[in-house]
Amino acid sequence: MFRSKSTAGTGPDVVLIGAGIMSATLGMLLKELEPELTIAIFERLDVAAAESSDAWNNAGTGHSAFCELNYTPQKQDGSVDIKKAVNIAEQFEVSRQFWSYLVENNIISNPHNFIQSIPHMSFVWGEDNVDYLKKRFKALQQCHLFKSMEYTEDQEKLKSWIPLVMEGRDASQKVAATRMEMGTDVNFGALSRALFNHLEKLEGVTMHFNHDVRDLKKADDGSWVIKVKNRETRDKQTIQTKFVFIGAGGGSLPLLEKSDIPEGKGFGGFPVSGQWLRCNNPEIIEQHRAKVYGKASVGAPPMSVPHLDTRMIDGQKALLFGPYAGFTTKFLKNGSFMDLPLSIKANNIRPMVSAGLDNIPLTKYLIAQVRQKPEDRLEALREYFPEAKMEDWELEIAGQRVQVIKKDPEHGGILEFGTEVVSAADGSIAALLGASPGASTAVSIMLNLLKRCFKEDVETEAWQVKLKKMIPSYGQSLLNNPAMVDELRAWTTQVLELREMEMA
Repeated sequence: MFRSKSTAGTGPDVVLIGAGIMSATLGMLLKELEPELTIAIFERLDVAAAESSDAWNNAGTGHSAFCELNYTPQKQDGSVDIKKAVNIAEQFEVSRQFWSYLVENNIISNPHNFIQSIPHMSFVWGEDNVDYLKKRFKALQQCHLFKSMEYTEDQEKLKSWIPLVMEGRDASQKVAATRMEMGTDVNFGALSRALFNHLEKLEGVTMHFNHDVRDLKKADDGSWVIKVKNRETRDKQTIQTKFVFIGAGGGSLPLLEKSDIPEGKGFGGFPVSGQWLRCNNPEIIEQHRAKVYGKASVGAPPMSVPHLDTRMIDGQKALLFGPYAGFTTKFLKNGSFMDLPLSIKANNIRPMVSAGLDNIPLTKYLIAQVRQKPEDRLEALREYFPEAKMEDWELEIAGQRVQVIKKDPEHGGILEFGTEVVSAADGSIAALLGASPGASTAVSIMLNLLKRCFKEDVETEAWQVKLKKMIPSYGQSLLNNPAMVDELRAWTTQVLELREMEMA
């Protein structure tokens, strides 16, 4: 079993760096699988989930690929590739199962604090885009996970679905939309904090806020020696542990580089900042009940797909539009402008330069976004809400996203949009790099990490039984089992008490 893997003295069995949704998910899985494990969690800020997992720093869409058009690219032959969307949809079902298990077992007391039911919609205009959306709809209908999706070009029906989007729109404009009524809004900050609150109560778990991990090195016995600084007292300490998970969002890359593992060589990061327009008019907020996603502008990064987004944050209904992308050299919202320069090493400079040269349109797009005036932001909003007025909206700073740059034999380096787990060959350390759809698929990501880093444990009968209890579909494919999908969706909907976000 895991506890005999190394001789790390009296230190914790596991160290989790970063108090976001990834560390919270991994910590919960490990303590459920192996209650005797000791875990230490280090967070550089004074509260959990204040960076990428915070409700105001991400879309909060339960990314199930119901509405995100960047997950279904159109191929050169005109057909639509749904492979990524199907994969993400299945992973989100896994997340719903684990969250339902937590609610059923009173680990999370009130699911409404973190998850609500809200329709997921894709909305497009123009002949070519309508043609694309229709092809996408037909392709997704072949997969049982999307069978309840609706499609319409009927403007009257659209007015009943999304009145703000249709009000004041040119009646001659060709438009189309798809809708999945079973979509969700997820407050990953609230979910993370609920998990950490539970973990803190368990024997063998300690949380350390305002603690900055400064360095980590591998010891001769295979354990990890971690140097930590208390940001309040300035005190320094050294911790020795058997396993390290680096789930620090944009701060993961610098720590991965410090670990000096061969598997981490050649990775770089491309930071992208974001902003929202946040509605401050309650009457307008109450007129919209959907997450409406459109197509990204040419050259825009996938996480910049525009959306008019109903949210529930801290018990209050909110309406956001964006995100508007930007560029900064910070890797974290509360980071340093030196983050990007200091991340450039001899082993990743070629991939970073190559990726930069291959993504000049992205660079131009980000520069244009940075130079936007309020009138420019309003113009983009009016494509989704024609009657929008600037006085009803205010600018909100969103979180940082650091996209992965990795070695590529042909191009030298490529920029990837998504998440990537980098782990040592011996499974003693792992780091999560990248961004969307990370939070929504955190459970699947952490299950794959367990298979990599705790291979022997995962294969034991004890862990297999517990994993199937936490995730009923574990080890089975949902794609070829419609009956199981229907059964599990009915169960998770009931347990999570998913119901429509109420209109006033």
